[in-house]
Amino acid sequence: MARHSKSIPGRGVRVADQIQRDLSEIIAFELKDPRVGMITITEVQVTPDYAHAKVFFTTLKDDEESVRNTLAGLHKAGGFLRGQLGRRLTIHATPELHFVYDKSTAHGVELSKLIDEANATRANDAEEE
Repeated sequence: MARHSKSIPGRGVRVADQIQRDLSEIIAFELKDPRVGMITITEVQVTPDYAHAKVFFTTLKDDEESVRNTLAGLHKAGGFLRGQLGRRLTIHATPELHFVYDKSTAHGVELSKLIDEANATRANDAEEE
C-alpha cells in the first residue's frame, strides 16, 4: 500500500516541475488573452498539501504597465489555467494558482551592467598608470 506523500522524497519538487512545464505549454498554445504575451515561468512553489501554487514569471517587456497587464490577464485566466492543469495532472487536488512577477532576472541584468561598468573603469585606470 502506498504511504503518505511525505515519505516520498522530492515529490513536491517533481509536482512543481510538472506544473511549471504544463502551465508553460498551456499559456503558450491554448491561452487566448492578448494581455498575456510571451512570458517565461521561472519557478513554481507548491504547498505541502498541493492546495496552492505560487507561479513566478518574467516578461520580455519589463515596464510596469506591461507587467500589470500581464498579471491582470493571468488572474483573469486563472480558472481556465487551473481547469486545464487539472486535466493534465494526476494528483488529489489541483492547486489554486497565485501569479507573482519575478524581478530577479531584471535585477541580475542591472547588476551585470554595474559589474561591466566597474570593470571598464578599472581597465581605464590600469591603462593610465
